[in-house]
Amino acid sequence: MQGRKNVIGLMGGISSGKSTVAAELAKLGCVVIDADVIAKQLLFDEGIKKQLRQKFGDDIFDEHCQIDRKKLAQKVFNCAETVKLANSIIHPPVLRKVEQLIEAYQLQQGVKAIVLDIPLLVESGWEKRCDKLIFIDCSEQIRFKRAENRGVFDVNELKKRENFQISLDNKRKIANYVIENNDLSELIKQIGNIFPALLS
Repeated sequence: MQGRKNVIGLMGGISSGKSTVAAELAKLGCVVIDADVIAKQLLFDEGIKKQLRQKFGDDIFDEHCQIDRKKLAQKVFNCAETVKLANSIIHPPVLRKVEQLIEAYQLQQGVKAIVLDIPLLVESGWEKRCDKLIFIDCSEQIRFKRAENRGVFDVNELKKRENFQISLDNKRKIANYVIENNDLSELIKQIGNIFPALLS
């Protein structure tokens, strides 16, 4: 019988490359739980749509009665209170699903470790459930450029969102490993170097 698999949490700023690191760890035999994907699926849940409509109004919906994520974000990232409100609706079911997936993956043979790609890992207290924490360090300039290139949001939007998060310095301090993501080939090399320790 296989022993318990380590749970590895990823931390870093917006567009620091958490998904890139997760993808590289997946190539090495880990399984990745992506909280963003779960959250997007939950926005189709009628119960959650109803709660969000009650709190944020009808104008967060598109013409197909689905939540427009950009409109929702505009309403949410206004103040700490609205961020807290949205998180109180979306976070609990997301984290329940993450729990279920961790349990299922613990039973799967061939999985070397379980990687959590959760944007608000520390803010939601999930760093305590991880065996190893990796902080992905990336220059602000590169992060801003990536965010704009992806067309997700501009620099002002990125800064606004990060204002509602625990500081990167604090996240860096609690990490077991810090890796730099300013160059892909270097990043892959660093992941390879720490990988045996991540499994121990």
